[in-house]
Amino acid sequence: MTKPSLPHEAPQPADLLVRLLKLGSFISGPMRDGVCEPAEINATELRVIMALAGEGDLAGHDLVEITGLPPMNVSRAIASLRDRGWIEDIVDPDNRRRRPVRLSASGHDAYARTLPYVDVVAEAVIGTLTLRQRQQLAALTDKVNAQLIAWIRDHHVGVKLHTPD
Repeated sequence: MTKPSLPHEAPQPADLLVRLLKLGSFISGPMRDGVCEPAEINATELRVIMALAGEGDLAGHDLVEITGLPPMNVSRAIASLRDRGWIEDIVDPDNRRRRPVRLSASGHDAYARTLPYVDVVAEAVIGTLTLRQRQQLAALTDKVNAQLIAWIRDHHVGVKLHTPD
């Protein structure tokens, strides 16, 4: 790893990567304590319902790709959410072997119940940013996500990723 940059110097890519890793690690605490616990859902289940709410019908392997979670964790979350009645199995008319799931009506309600908690955490974490900083953060995270998707495609043959629209 490179030597950390001084405040007046542009950070090196490796330094920025470490900061992103820290961010990814740190955000899990507020999400767990501020969203998962009050909504009575675990972090993996939350990620699955958020992916389904945002993307629509998805198969388990799609959820693995989108969430970055291990297949076993996604499988367990799907089973738990199915037991709660929050997701339902559907048939893919174009591919009978594919087994997608979607949020049920109660799953959409459960997702909607998490949103006020997400808003509280978002305000605590991002609320002090100016409009311009929020726009910059959105643009930068979109760009970094696109680069990550490209890297994964280049280094993991056969991995199908959903790209942001």
